[in-house]
Amino acid sequence: MSDELKHECGIALVRLLKPLEYYKEKYGTAFYGINKMYLLMEKQHNRGQDGAGLASIKFDMPPGSRYISRVRSNDATPIQHIFTQINDRINQGLSEHPDLANDVAWQKENLPYIGELILGHVRYGTYGKNSIESVHPFLRQNNWITRNLILAGNFNMTNVSELFEQLVDLGQHPKEKADTVTILEKIGHFLDTEVEELYEEAKSKNIFKKEATPYIAEHINVERILKKASKHWDGGYAIAGLMGHGDCFVLRDPAGIRPAYYYHDDEVMVVASERPVIQTAFDVPYETVHEIPPGNALITKKNGEIQLREILKLLERKSCSFERIYFSRGSDAEIYKERKMLGRLLVEQVMDKVSYDTVNTVFSYIPNTAETAFSGLVAAAIDVLNVQKNDTILREKEGLTDERLSEILSQRLRVEKIAVKDVKLRTFITEDSSRDDLVAHVYDVTYGIVNKTDSLVVVDDSIVRGTTLKKSILKMLDRLSPKKIVVVSSAPQIRYPDCYGIDMARLEDFVAFQAMLALLKDSNQYHKVSEVYEKCKKQELLPDAEVRNFVKELYDLFSEEEVSDKIGELLSNGEIKSKVEVVYQTVANLHKACPKNLGDWYFTGDYPTPGGNRVVNKAFINFVEGRKDRAY
Repeated sequence: MSDELKHECGIALVRLLKPLEYYKEKYGTAFYGINKMYLLMEKQHNRGQDGAGLASIKFDMPPGSRYISRVRSNDATPIQHIFTQINDRINQGLSEHPDLANDVAWQKENLPYIGELILGHVRYGTYGKNSIESVHPFLRQNNWITRNLILAGNFNMTNVSELFEQLVDLGQHPKEKADTVTILEKIGHFLDTEVEELYEEAKSKNIFKKEATPYIAEHINVERILKKASKHWDGGYAIAGLMGHGDCFVLRDPAGIRPAYYYHDDEVMVVASERPVIQTAFDVPYETVHEIPPGNALITKKNGEIQLREILKLLERKSCSFERIYFSRGSDAEIYKERKMLGRLLVEQVMDKVSYDTVNTVFSYIPNTAETAFSGLVAAAIDVLNVQKNDTILREKEGLTDERLSEILSQRLRVEKIAVKDVKLRTFITEDSSRDDLVAHVYDVTYGIVNKTDSLVVVDDSIVRGTTLKKSILKMLDRLSPKKIVVVSSAPQIRYPDCYGIDMARLEDFVAFQAMLALLKDSNQYHKVSEVYEKCKKQELLPDAEVRNFVKELYDLFSEEEVSDKIGELLSNGEIKSKVEVVYQTVANLHKACPKNLGDWYFTGDYPTPGGNRVVNKAFINFVEGRKDRAY
């Protein structure tokens, strides 16, 4: 998308199901797991560029030996940074003992990160923070091997305050009120309880002290721990956890908001946030990579047993549609088809805007991530052009000459590469005081292919804030002097904040919200802002289940077309000579293109969990009161 939009994180988990010697013999290295983790994380680089982390666990290490290793980075290139550190540590150990380069047992005992269980994470700083303390995985340490807990996830909880108070009521003293801390400590509390109960059970069977540890590790019920810990969670999440003795899990929220996929064979069990990442890293076919069902946990025991267990009662499936529009890699077979369909379904609106004049219309796209949707729109526009050719032939058939027929059949859709992003300039301008002027030159424009009689159609993934369009893209396109610029969004109007992992927190940032406010002023209805504000304030003390989204009432005063037209006015701001019109995807067509991923709360305000309505009302209250605070 032309607006920079930070979003949810990416997780990767690798569980080796064979001894390390097996991978050395078959693949030539005992570092097989680490190598695969690098691929999984690098292939999910799109999901997080602010930080990265990795943790590993070695099985069956003797007391006194380090069995947990962790490395994290908030460097400018965090994935490269953590693997450089890993490689440096491993290479240092090997250089000191070159005669042991093929001794897998020695390597496991003496080199860090050479373990059977590895968890990786890439993140964006959703809360605007990028300190190393905010980078996953998080570690809850204990001298009892079964009480160690490592956690990393792709999640946001809407009821952090409630979860925090529950921890306090349990007698804990959390170091901060953040969902990462509260989730880690909540699971940790019930892990502690499980271990304590199993220790008492072991004693009743005359199994004492250190002999009790293997008994506890074997009998820990991960399903029971997760059911107790997640009972009051409200949010979107895919959370991965490792326990010190070797059990691991990945738990997905009951509405399926955040994605998680898995694959396993007799050598490995792997989980990632995206299907094609696993396909590429392990060279396996599409049908062997499965989605973790919503509300379920994929649990792998220390003994290698893999379980899929329902942890939470399922809600209506509302998987994030933004994953399909933009966030996930377009190499996924389903996502590629869906993005093409998103473009195809826009053709009628686009053709209306250009009066079906395919001769005097140029089609293009910005940015590159919009190319798949663009190809779908072009395919549909070619169908329209072919119908026009047929109609022309039938209309003129009586006097049709060979020359005229050739002229009709030779008509082609005018598809051009209008703009190329200048990456060097974008890096430079971030520190410049004259930023706005320089932003207008982030893209290089292609001259000489657009005429003054042409309409210029440009496809974008989505229009969130409209800042880049207003300050850069439209100014650049206007230099071509087209008759009209039609900006086409493959996503519907983003009207409401997200509270499940995408960095869209403040209503006033959205150009659709700004347009709605402008329409209220134009129609002398701005007083309704105060009315909705009072309704939102009255709900502040209500339970989440009773809270309604009253912001909808303001949008309901205007049609989608009226809001789109006003957005066009706001983006052109009187500075653009060409006429600017905006076309947005409809929600109905979004659902038609992405039938398995119906999460649309940022477009419709229909939140999949009760906490969502509280968040949108809080965001509106913050706007009216002039506070820049996040609503969650």
